[in-house]
Amino acid sequence: MPKIAVVGATGYTGFELLRLLGSHEGVEVMALTSETYAGKGVDEVFPALSSVHDGTLVKYELAVCEGADIVFCCLPHRVAMNTVPCLLDAGHRVVDFSADYRLRDFAVYEAWYKTKHTSPERIADAVYGIPELYRKDIKRARLVANPGCYPTGAILALAPLLRARLIKPDSIIVDAKSGVSGAGRKADLSIQFSEVNEGFKAYGVGTHRHTPEIEQELSVALGEAVQVSFTPHLAPMTRGILSTIYAEGEGAASASEVRAALRDAYADEPFIRLMPEDAFPNVTQVSGSNYVDIGLTHDKRTSRFIIVVAIDNLVKGASGAAVQNMNLMLGLPETQGLLQPGFWM
Repeated sequence: MPKIAVVGATGYTGFELLRLLGSHEGVEVMALTSETYAGKGVDEVFPALSSVHDGTLVKYELAVCEGADIVFCCLPHRVAMNTVPCLLDAGHRVVDFSADYRLRDFAVYEAWYKTKHTSPERIADAVYGIPELYRKDIKRARLVANPGCYPTGAILALAPLLRARLIKPDSIIVDAKSGVSGAGRKADLSIQFSEVNEGFKAYGVGTHRHTPEIEQELSVALGEAVQVSFTPHLAPMTRGILSTIYAEGEGAASASEVRAALRDAYADEPFIRLMPEDAFPNVTQVSGSNYVDIGLTHDKRTSRFIIVVAIDNLVKGASGAAVQNMNLMLGLPETQGLLQPGFWM
């Protein structure tokens, strides 16, 4: 049975990853690391996982991953780039949760993340981890750059429409709202309950670091450079992302053509669900699941298409995508451990 190590297992994405792996019958979790909670049992840190994981967390060193077929690197941006090369050199296959290998141009990474990339030579080895777009490459990859949460929904909604030339690329606006867990499991005044509760605000306006990630993948879909207006918002909820996307149609493009493009692109995709006509998703219907729910309409008055996408930021936006990628890398059924519905009816 393939063996799995998780480096940085005690953040929100680490918890979700352990939750999903706990019901995955095709792999064995052999090592879990944490700098903060080393020496503690998983059940002490995450009591909810006491029935599925009985391991002890240890400090990271390369040796603890020895024998692992896949290593999930759940370390922050800037930190991962100093760890991933050592894992690759040791012969491990890696799914990296950080942004350090998502952007194909390291100069773009350095401009948006305001830091020098210490292993740019590894970027060419990385496959961007959206299986619906890069399934064949992921299967043989040694390094998968797990995608960001905001980009996942936006890219999946827009890529088929750009490939089909149904929308004007210079008209795209992505207005996205995320739950607080997207900020990570850390002490930060801006995400404390009393600061977030009953509030609703935009942040990273015009500067959010997921912007170049969205533009990169939409540019690949179109075959030429695409720029988007992207504004994220912090909503007073724990998890979920709802993205409302606006784009003008090309020529006489109709709602039925847009719907057909999405339907044809994702007809065989187990985790993409196209909503019925004139129905739109709620984040509650995907909470805790790996599903991407998409609804759309055509505002004939403004000649704009309006596409609404819902995902769980911690599952399809992070850990669920990582397990989906792992399944492909190991030759396991792609849906294994992921087909359970969400938390809500």
